[in-house]
Amino acid sequence: MALAFPASAIAHEPDGAVADPARDRAAILAMQGEYAVDFAFDETVPLQPAYQRQPPLRSGGHEAVIVVEDAARDGRPDRIVLQHILVDPKSGHVTKHWRQDWHWQAAQRFEFSDEQTWRVRDMPAASAAGTWTQCVYEVSDAPRYCGTGRWHHDDGVSTWTSDLSWRPLPRREYTRRSDYNALSVVNRHTVTPSGWSHEQFNTKVQRGPNGRQRALTREFGFNDYRKSEGVDFRPARDYWAATQAYWARVRERWEPLLTSPSGVHLKTRVDGMAMIVPLFEQAQDVEQGGQVSDTAIDAVFSAWVEPATSPTAALQADR
Repeated sequence: MALAFPASAIAHEPDGAVADPARDRAAILAMQGEYAVDFAFDETVPLQPAYQRQPPLRSGGHEAVIVVEDAARDGRPDRIVLQHILVDPKSGHVTKHWRQDWHWQAAQRFEFSDEQTWRVRDMPAASAAGTWTQCVYEVSDAPRYCGTGRWHHDDGVSTWTSDLSWRPLPRREYTRRSDYNALSVVNRHTVTPSGWSHEQFNTKVQRGPNGRQRALTREFGFNDYRKSEGVDFRPARDYWAATQAYWARVRERWEPLLTSPSGVHLKTRVDGMAMIVPLFEQAQDVEQGGQVSDTAIDAVFSAWVEPATSPTAALQADR
């Protein structure tokens, strides 16, 4: 059943514009569905004298985007969770992919501050007014990045643009690059007639101690989600129906770590596979009708996740 929101749910933004969280919510929910996806990344502006642009990267796939949560509070949208699941059209094999959570006027968010480390940053109420914070998670539901911005619906086109934030290297890069260790990113999501798009305005940066930074190059990323009717996405929905309760238990372990002021540090290598593999194996056991104990999930977290220790110079300098 659709949620209805009263006129009091409309917020006035600091610049005098009016935010419409109900319309924003509709735009976020428009990203659910079944898609053929193209991923394109092009380095654009070299920022160091000797730097040579790397070849463009192209890939693609088929992805179901499923609504996990659509919650309201005090008559307003509050939190929307979308889970992405990849499907191989030929074999029907599915892979749990990334997750995006949207928070209306978030009071805090996590930020990538150092190698395998994320810290929690408070969001002043004045700057959060009228905004949505999008937080993105790994396939293991480990953190990746958050961004905050407003949805705009000018000329009937719904677009959200984030502020500038840090994110770790993407999988396409850390398997072959060692000359930078962070991306400085602005993200833009737009609902289109054929689906939706995700634009990424990236700067590849080598962050060092004491807040030193060396920007290598800029990059433009374009992820194009087009509605697909020629692929059977039932395996994705069947997988999620069988495992969603298990993954909810995994998210319950992450939640206190990602809201604690100290933040979280992952003891895995950058690829995260030491944690991804056992969690995926447990999910497979559940999918096949087995049971996974809380003790088994906790053992994975105990082995690979810990509270962060001290704030990093990079994040201190950024603030």
